[in-house]
Amino acid sequence: MKVFSNIFTKKNLSGLAVAFLAGLAIGGYLWGSNNHDLSLSDRPLAYSEQAKEAALGANPQDQINFDLYWEVWDKIKSNYVDTNKLSNQELFYGSLRGLAEATDDPYTIFMDPEETKEFADDLAGTFEGIGAEIGLRHDIPTVIAPLDGMPAEKAGLRSGDKIYAVDGEPTLGLSLNDIIKRIRGPKNTEVKLTIIRKDEKPRDISITRSIIVTKSVKTEMRKDGIYILQISNFNNDTQQLFNEAVSDILMKNPKGLVLDLRNNPGGYLETAVSLASEWVLEGPVVAEQFNNNRRNEYPARGQARLKDIPTVVLVNGGSASASEILAGALRDYKLAKIVGETTYGKGSVQSLSDLSGGGSLKITVAKWLTPAGDYINDKGLEPDVKVEMTMDDLDNDKDPQLDKALEILKIKNK
Repeated sequence: MKVFSNIFTKKNLSGLAVAFLAGLAIGGYLWGSNNHDLSLSDRPLAYSEQAKEAALGANPQDQINFDLYWEVWDKIKSNYVDTNKLSNQELFYGSLRGLAEATDDPYTIFMDPEETKEFADDLAGTFEGIGAEIGLRHDIPTVIAPLDGMPAEKAGLRSGDKIYAVDGEPTLGLSLNDIIKRIRGPKNTEVKLTIIRKDEKPRDISITRSIIVTKSVKTEMRKDGIYILQISNFNNDTQQLFNEAVSDILMKNPKGLVLDLRNNPGGYLETAVSLASEWVLEGPVVAEQFNNNRRNEYPARGQARLKDIPTVVLVNGGSASASEILAGALRDYKLAKIVGETTYGKGSVQSLSDLSGGGSLKITVAKWLTPAGDYINDKGLEPDVKVEMTMDDLDNDKDPQLDKALEILKIKNK
């Protein structure tokens, strides 16, 4: 997720179609001009001929009567039972959301100005909520990852939990944005999630919201000479914190390195490429495939300061998008062993565009592939060494995945 102008430099978001429970993905633009006033007396008549031609193209099968939009608008405004509760702005934004949802792609999303600001706060790492990310899995809202040490994790929410109700209201039929709005809220207030975990019966988990402030990179130099580098997101602070970590690693010269990408939902593609370049000396880190058969490769940047340090990467079902790009590159170049569980499987790239009026639009513009050409969407990355984390492990503060990583590194050092 800097994918805001070219690969999260302001335009391409490799981020998970995930939503921090403080903000959502980004929103959309219809076909018209934001200079139009949307009151009924002033509305544009199907917009200009030039705009219609640009939207419809030359194919006769694409001919659409845009007056139908206003016909529906009129009937809702005239006949809807609670029309006094429905503003023109809400109607208009709702139509834009529907336009984005018509792509049938969970990562193409319209966000109004308020949601856009919330999303920006998420990327900055400061927001009010429960501290978790959710996405859609088979149209069911699913916890991708609870953030380390945040209220969601402390309350017992786990990666893979399916959310069936929020404060007793079913999530069935709701958009991801609507679900997240219900879960978000001011600090010191409580939200109750009804979740189903694997084959267990539904359970309620009550979570007290808080101010969520996160640093995306954490480090630890163990006494046995192994360095732990944990990256929880690829957001605004990741590059600087990672650079500081690399300097610390080079100074301490560890025997091995554990790169922990578990429960990392992704973020800026550009940052993932930059981080991978600390292991990959040359060659593509990731490739994008666009709808016109155009292919764009992102080459390593020639740093590779960590390439000679034995590395193990930890992943699980909460590892998605940019974290899968990083893990996939290290796997394909045989620069690290991948340990843990199959990753989430987010293999598309989004373009993020700011719109007049304060909204924004996130559109899936490309598929991404690992250096070896692996398209991981929906299937995820399979670890080299599969190690599951059970509920018993979590309840008793055991970490068999980390234990396996340490074992592999110690064998390498013998």
